[in-house]
Amino acid sequence: MGCGLAGGVAAPMLLNSSNDVDFFIHSYYEFQLFGQTLSINTTMVSTVIICIVLLALVIFARHEIMKDYDEPNAVQNAVEMIVEMLDKMVVGIMGSNAKKYMNYVEVLIAFIFLSNISGLFGLRAPTADFGTTFALALITFVMIEYAWVKNKGIRFVKDLFEPFPIFFPVNVISEFATPVSMSLRLFGNVLAGTIMMGLWYGLLPWFVKIGVPAFLHVYFDLFSGAIQAYVFAMLTMTFIADRYN
Repeated sequence: MGCGLAGGVAAPMLLNSSNDVDFFIHSYYEFQLFGQTLSINTTMVSTVIICIVLLALVIFARHEIMKDYDEPNAVQNAVEMIVEMLDKMVVGIMGSNAKKYMNYVEVLIAFIFLSNISGLFGLRAPTADFGTTFALALITFVMIEYAWVKNKGIRFVKDLFEPFPIFFPVNVISEFATPVSMSLRLFGNVLAGTIMMGLWYGLLPWFVKIGVPAFLHVYFDLFSGAIQAYVFAMLTMTFIADRYN
C-alpha cells in the first residue's frame, strides 16, 4: 500500500497497530508484464466503477431526453438545468473558444466530482491517488500548450523570453509547474479528507462514530469534493483561455 501513490508499498507499522485505520491503496492482484510487476489496485477498481456509473448516467439521461413527452419530466428538467448551468460557466470564462473545450471541461467536472464523492459509497476516491490527479493535470497541460501553439504558431517561443530574455528559464519552469501544482492541489485536498475519515473510524471510540461521521462525509466528500472539482475546472478553463489572449 502507498499513501496516495499508486503501487504496493507497505503501510507504516505505526498505523498497522490498528486494523481499522485504513486509508491506503490496496493491491488486489499482481502480475508480470515485460519483466515488470504490475498490480490491479484500489484506484483502478474505483476508477472503473466510477466510469461505468458515469456512462450509465449519461445513457439514462439521453434515453429520457429522447423520449417524446407532452411535457418535460423531472429527469429532462434536471439534465437540462445542469447542462445549461455548465455551458454558461464555460462560455463565461472561455468566451468564443468555449465550444471547442465545452465537452472536455464538463466531463472533467463530472468525473472529478464523482471521484471525490465516491467515499460516500464505500470506495476510496481515485483522486486521493496522485497518479490519477497527475494524469488529469497532464491532459489539461497538453490542451493548454496545444491552444498556445495553435493560437500563436511559432511565435509562442517569443513569449517564453518576455518580458526580458533572462526570464526564459523562469517561464519554462512556470509552464511545467502548472500540471504539478494542479495535480498536487486536488490530490492533497482529497487525500486529507480520506485520511481524516480513516483516522476517525479507526482511532476514536465507537460512540463518537454514531451520527457525527455523516456530517464529516458531507463536508469532506460532498462539499469539499464539489469545490475541488470546480477549482480544477476553473484553472483548466482559465489557463486555456489565457493562451488565446
